[in-house]
Amino acid sequence: MNLKQLSQMLALSQTTVSRALNGYPEVNEETRRRVFDAAKRHGYRPNPSARRLATGKAGMIGYVMATGSSVDIDPHFVEFLSGLGDYARTHELDLALSPTALEDEETTYRRVVANKQVDAVYVSAPRPRDRRINLLQQLGLPFLVHGRSEGLDFDYPYLDIDNEGAFHDAARLLMQLGHRRIALINGDVAQTFAVHRERGARRALAAAGLDLPPALNHSVAMTEENGYRSARALLERPDRPTAILCSSMMMALGVVRAMRDLSLDLPGDVSLVVHDDVFHYLKPESFPAPLTTTRSSIRAAGQRIAERLAARLSGLESEPRGEVWPVDLVVRGSIAGVRA
Repeated sequence: MNLKQLSQMLALSQTTVSRALNGYPEVNEETRRRVFDAAKRHGYRPNPSARRLATGKAGMIGYVMATGSSVDIDPHFVEFLSGLGDYARTHELDLALSPTALEDEETTYRRVVANKQVDAVYVSAPRPRDRRINLLQQLGLPFLVHGRSEGLDFDYPYLDIDNEGAFHDAARLLMQLGHRRIALINGDVAQTFAVHRERGARRALAAAGLDLPPALNHSVAMTEENGYRSARALLERPDRPTAILCSSMMMALGVVRAMRDLSLDLPGDVSLVVHDDVFHYLKPESFPAPLTTTRSSIRAAGQRIAERLAARLSGLESEPRGEVWPVDLVVRGSIAGVRA
């Protein structure tokens, strides 16, 4: 079915149908829904070249993806991309990945903008004073940040979770159970989410007159092996921590393996709280003791990023609005009071 046939069937002009499919704000929601439903039912997809000529838009969301031997593509990215794709698939949007070396990121962004390959991009894993956000602001390409940067002198649109509040509440819960030696196995503090998680844990500890000494504070890439090495270093100390805050389920696999190798009981010897991005293939209940987690769906975040990018392209969203989601603290069997 082509555009003319679809518009005749719906008794609408071709212009109205095209504008509905491309998210123009002047098309009311009822008409938009009717057009989308009919297009889906009859398998209609706009011709990309014709759409670009008619609207000046590519119907494409872009992502500049750093690759190379020094870059780990972790499962969080795959889950996030699945959520992004869920929304894009049902709203006539496509996704474009532009691989680049870390040192060539700026050049790649400039090329993507110059070639008009995409209508908007999203930025992930932001760093403090992130140069990518500065560059996109200067280039004028619509964008949205998954996470937050710090130290920029302008507002920008982002979606983040309350990492600081999540780790503050988790540390406070452990202290309510009597823990005083609490360790943090965090992500890379070159990224803002890890800065916020450390800040939250420190704030909770400081309220109880406690500190997070360097020996109990590990900042590493979030892999199982790094979780294992950090946990071994912590748990082999003569004054080992009685509780650990861990920044990812991937690292938690390594933490639990280290405890098993050292014949330590979870939670009898060491309590464990983990950040969970809700993976369907790695559930907190699958661990030797069901994990207590600070919980937020990264897949839902991907869907929301795509939804807001579509809104920015259609003119429904124009302000540089920040959006911060609360994080659930789900108590399960991996925490207990300190042994006497």
